[in-house]
Amino acid sequence: MKKKTLLFGLVLGSVAVSVYFYAYKNHRNIATEKADFSLTISNLQADFTQNDSIANAKYLDNTIEIYGKISNIDLESNGIVVDDKLFATFNSVVSNKLIVGQPIKLKGRFLGYDDLLEEFKMDQVTIIE
Repeated sequence: MKKKTLLFGLVLGSVAVSVYFYAYKNHRNIATEKADFSLTISNLQADFTQNDSIANAKYLDNTIEIYGKISNIDLESNGIVVDDKLFATFNSVVSNKLIVGQPIKLKGRFLGYDDLLEEFKMDQVTIIE
């Protein structure tokens, strides 16, 4: 009886530790990750036009570098619109040095394509110099 109780306690303890480490794993730091893909917005759009299922499987939740020109700056949501097709949200306050029409290179996590607004979404974006 003692062996069964001890064995049950060990199994229960190991399951509890496994669940804890699975639930509380470290968060990704996109700024320090190496980009999985480097492309322009027109390349991204071409991939989604060709086959959106394959493009979603390829880019979704991956770190990407993207090139384009700033179309709009949204100070309220700490984001910018690039080439009228990509909405990128920064973790920090948007820099005052950004200018509409300025070419820009961004790195962030790709969230997908928003059918309603007809734009791509990225978050945790940083500017690559």
